[in-house]
Amino acid sequence: MSEHRVRIERLTKYFGDKLVLDDVSVSVKPHEVVCLIGASGSGKSTLLRCVSDLVEYEGGTIMLDDVPIHDPSFGKNGLHKRVGIVFQAYNLFPHMSVLDNITLAPRRVHGVSRQDSEAKAHELLALVGLEEFARSYPEQLSGGQQQRVAIVRAMATNPDVLLLDEITAALDPELIGGVLQIIRDLKARGMTMIVVTHEMGFARDVADHVCFLEEGRIHEEGPPAKLFSEPEHPRTRQFLQRIIEAGRL
Repeated sequence: MSEHRVRIERLTKYFGDKLVLDDVSVSVKPHEVVCLIGASGSGKSTLLRCVSDLVEYEGGTIMLDDVPIHDPSFGKNGLHKRVGIVFQAYNLFPHMSVLDNITLAPRRVHGVSRQDSEAKAHELLALVGLEEFARSYPEQLSGGQQQRVAIVRAMATNPDVLLLDEITAALDPELIGGVLQIIRDLKARGMTMIVVTHEMGFARDVADHVCFLEEGRIHEEGPPAKLFSEPEHPRTRQFLQRIIEAGRL
């Protein structure tokens, strides 16, 4: 296994004339959780979309196990099997059952049999406490339950890396804890994750490494114990002070 599961080097991304990622470099080791923090519009979500190849970028390199993500060796759908992504909007198909939502990509995109894909889905649903809802439809689930299903759907292809983009942002406060516990459980199982979050307490407790982004650049990064207690960059200190004043850390 490579020393770094994901390596992002000098990534540059524009939307029109607007520079949204400016020479960003981040490395993620196997089984490591890296949290990206910062104000809205700082480039965090765009960075995840670049890693998952959902948007094109103008400069830099993204590598998975030392292989560039556009290398032909991944095949047509190989990258999307190895990198799962979950958004704050659950994006479940409303006309499909929970089970069908989870098994769609393994069956249609990756050629897994219905029997095997459903067995895996039931295993993952049991992991997040939702096996009894396999035949339910999204509208019959709470927001927290739908988000857990979205996480299971991303896990159904056995990805090497899981990208989580503000997955608690659309949830009522009482539902957030259950979803964050799933991420803690995945960390305990060794999943490599890059997490965009506004939950600073969660980032402090769960991350192995934290990156603070501002205007498309990483201004400061390091272990959470150091970054949250002894930030060096003035903008990091200002950001965290506002978080503390708002009672969120």
